[in-house]
Amino acid sequence: MDKGLFDIAELARKRERRGQLYFEFLRRAAMSAGVYVLPAGGTDPQKPHKEDELYYVVTGHARMKVAGEDREVKAGSVIFVAADVEHRFYDISEELVVLVFFAPAESS
Repeated sequence: MDKGLFDIAELARKRERRGQLYFEFLRRAAMSAGVYVLPAGGTDPQKPHKEDELYYVVTGHARMKVAGEDREVKAGSVIFVAADVEHRFYDISEELVVLVFFAPAESS
């Protein structure tokens, strides 16, 4: 695992090679981070987490519902989701590439 400098394209390639939607690339006790990719027309399978989350949309276009609030998200969108809050990306019209930060580190 890298020590602190990352390239989003390389992280996306590593995620794709593993065949998973989410690839964690950083883990410390206080936080973890990963890249999450959902294809156009795809379904977001995630459930509420025990940690606070911050999403940064790198590329793509979709909608997101967080605790009943519904918004369009696209490149440059930043979304905060508190621990245990229901949330989901949907109506994904362009492949969504998202950086995800958990604090503290995501529990397994």
